[in-house]
Amino acid sequence: MEIISYVGASSVQRRKTSFHLPNFSEMHVQRARPQKLKFYHTHTSFDALAKRKNFFSSLLNVRWLLKPVFYKYFIPVLAMCILVPMTMVRVTDYIESHGSPVLFETLPDSELEVLTAAMAKFAMETNEDAFDENGNVLSDDGKILTPASLGIGQAVTYSVYTVKSGDAISTIARKFGLGNISTLIAINDIDNVRTLRAGQKLRVPSMDGLIHCVKKGESLNSISVKYHVSVEELADTNDLSSLTLSVGQELFIPGAKMDSTSLRKAMGELFTYPIKAGWRLTSRFGTRKDPFTGVKSSHTGIDMACPTGTPIYAAMSGTVVYSGWSNIFGNYVIINHGNGYQTLYGHMSKILARKGQSVSQGTRIGLVGSTGYSTGPHLHLTVYKNGKLVDPLTLLK
Repeated sequence: MEIISYVGASSVQRRKTSFHLPNFSEMHVQRARPQKLKFYHTHTSFDALAKRKNFFSSLLNVRWLLKPVFYKYFIPVLAMCILVPMTMVRVTDYIESHGSPVLFETLPDSELEVLTAAMAKFAMETNEDAFDENGNVLSDDGKILTPASLGIGQAVTYSVYTVKSGDAISTIARKFGLGNISTLIAINDIDNVRTLRAGQKLRVPSMDGLIHCVKKGESLNSISVKYHVSVEELADTNDLSSLTLSVGQELFIPGAKMDSTSLRKAMGELFTYPIKAGWRLTSRFGTRKDPFTGVKSSHTGIDMACPTGTPIYAAMSGTVVYSGWSNIFGNYVIINHGNGYQTLYGHMSKILARKGQSVSQGTRIGLVGSTGYSTGPHLHLTVYKNGKLVDPLTLLK
């Protein structure tokens, strides 16, 4: 059974409103006017012109088309050139949509406007220019802050900072002269920076780096090789009186930083699939033809078909900002993840999350169902980034 979920009216039926989801413009193809060919000749004799005229006249003679070889080879080849592409297109459409289609009734545009406004309401502006993709804190002129430029000494010291309302991980790092936000994240074991709250206390080192816990068999030399830091720098930074290490001892590794994947996860930008059991993709994000009317319509997310009662998990940590009912999505939940991201989970048979609840990535928030406008059990997942729709498949890992 194919399960396809549609959101919104078709482009033909959609009323003109001041607030609606973006549609693709129809592309028009204008045929180019054939240009007349001009022939130029100079000093050509009348006999040559006559021979050339006879030559072109023979080329224009269409009696050769009546020969049997034309019917035997040309027409079958022409038919194959037309039928093969058409067959491939139909087979591709059937493979992508081989379940029974989801049937929608005509709904008012106000329904989508309310949902879109609800999602946009929780979009949070971010200071993305404060750091680059590797977590390096940038100065006002866009340059990477380094220990040398900040005049930081070699001996590491620690201070305690109490998070205030309006603080961000990048502003705290800059306040203490740190050049990479992964320092604060790693030192304080922060799983998701969006969970920072006013009043929370952070341990702040005087320089960028990570803490390494000494394991059995490790030496100062092996650790220096692992992190590409000299033994002398390790000894000076940690103010070691002896080069002999003990298991469980903490060493500060100057200049070390988190890998990009761990950093993205801690920044709350790494989504996971909300269904861990087996599922089938029955409808993709974007514009497609309605299987009944043939009119193009917009699908705001993806549909993941699976049995009724299959657990649904939060794709990323955040706060539940809405849980309730919609004529389109049935039982649905909206989670605000911070950094401008929100996710919507629709058609649930049962809601397990409540409004205002803080959830972690992988927290169970509901069960798969077929509520709302749906003809079979599946999860509809929509992702917003700063109030704009995003293809979930580009974020899910």
